Amino acid sequence: MKQISFALAVIASSIALYFGTGLQPIWWLAWIAPIPLLLLASRASLKSTFAVALLAWTIGNLNEWNYLHKVIEIPLIPTLLITVLPGVIFAADVLLYRRFLQTSIWRAALIFPSFWVCYEFLSESFSPHSTAGNISYSQMHFLPILQLASITGIWGITFCMFLFASTVSVLVSGNAKQSKLKLVITAGLVFAIVLGFGVRRLHSTPSAENTVEVGLLASDLRQNILTEHHADTIRLMHDYAAEAEKLAAQGAKVVIIPEKIAVVLDTDLPEIDPLFTAIAVKSGASVIVGVIHSTPAAKWNEARLYFPDATLRTYDKHHMLPSFESNLKPGTDRVEWQEPSGKWGVTICKDMDFPRLSREYGNDGIGLLLVPAWDFDIDGWQHGSMAILRGVESGFSIARSPKQGILAVTDDRGRILAEQVTSVSVPFTSLVAAVPVHHDNTLYARFGDWFGYTNIGLLSALLVSMKWKDQTRSRPVQAPLRRGFSC
Repeated sequence: MKQISFALAVIASSIALYFGTGLQPIWWLAWIAPIPLLLLASRASLKSTFAVALLAWTIGNLNEWNYLHKVIEIPLIPTLLITVLPGVIFAADVLLYRRFLQTSIWRAALIFPSFWVCYEFLSESFSPHSTAGNISYSQMHFLPILQLASITGIWGITFCMFLFASTVSVLVSGNAKQSKLKLVITAGLVFAIVLGFGVRRLHSTPSAENTVEVGLLASDLRQNILTEHHADTIRLMHDYAAEAEKLAAQGAKVVIIPEKIAVVLDTDLPEIDPLFTAIAVKSGASVIVGVIHSTPAAKWNEARLYFPDATLRTYDKHHMLPSFESNLKPGTDRVEWQEPSGKWGVTICKDMDFPRLSREYGNDGIGLLLVPAWDFDIDGWQHGSMAILRGVESGFSIARSPKQGILAVTDDRGRILAEQVTSVSVPFTSLVAAVPVHHDNTLYARFGDWFGYTNIGLLSALLVSMKWKDQTRSRPVQAPLRRGFSC
């Protein structure tokens, strides 16, 4: 019977995690994935609980094995660690839940989400991939919960997901029946406030008076992915310029061309820069072109910005993709400017994985962020979603133009206003759409990762309380002093 229970828990949780997270998640499955394991923890031994939780979470994490190992070419051993280590951490979290469940259902319900938030928060601080892999990205289709990011960042979303699982598991368990009603009322109130805030924020969309037409443009043809020779580069630049001019004629006030479409030398610029400057001046639309700018001193992943007044500015990508971009020099400056519709800014692709940079733009009052990018086809939805969440966190709209991905325009609530999957079946994929230029002063942009640090404090307090209770239990009971005289 025990073996059957263990098998059912592994199957149920691993399937829910496998399809509830990853590259194309079904959002609600991620909420219930831990529950079978938490229910088992209240009845199984310590070793069995750990083994079953580790196995289930590791199997669920296999949903990105092919992507990690074969698509972005992470070596076998690191890929194995990325797959197994979260399972070890999760199993430890389940053991903590099991331990607290024996003494306090309230502490058990809180320890489970706070531990996982602390793990993801600390991982983000040290990982070169920042928030990539965070379970909160599975919720991109659940817009009400997404609005919580404007207050807590992604950490609040994760906390709610795991709090739901631990609360349901506590209520189903047979422990402390007299305290369950209070827990139900408290947890219900928390979720009602969170979802009520989300619904209200979605229905309080700012006026769309300041809107602008943006043009997104990409080519997935093999010969257009990344040119390195002068003749190919000049040919590609003329092709992109002609397509950009078409989008400007359709009303686009800015045209975004993906990152790293070509390796550009200083000797190429006298021919390339006048080409796009002429289009910008003639059409009145700004043009952003992503290139690798190679000089004798260094190479940069660069966005070159051509404005209708014939000026040129450049933005250098801050955060590089390990191994693929280890030879490129990171930038350090933000680039932003004032337009009649509001303040605009620019970043490049992986920069959007890092909340801090977007918070800095948010605190500068950005209303629209323009993002040249490059995805890997299979991760187009996932990587684009990470960028969308930055706009919710820090209060701005986003126009993101990747090759081998999904052209997308989103507002500061995380709603997709327009999107188009790029394709190799046509020379160019393009999209022209209206986007509101609006800045929302969010609490997250102002106070940063306060909720992550709050969870560190909460986890510390819970662990201290557990140690104090253990010491109290193990303290010997002294006999009471007798009053009166001795003989």
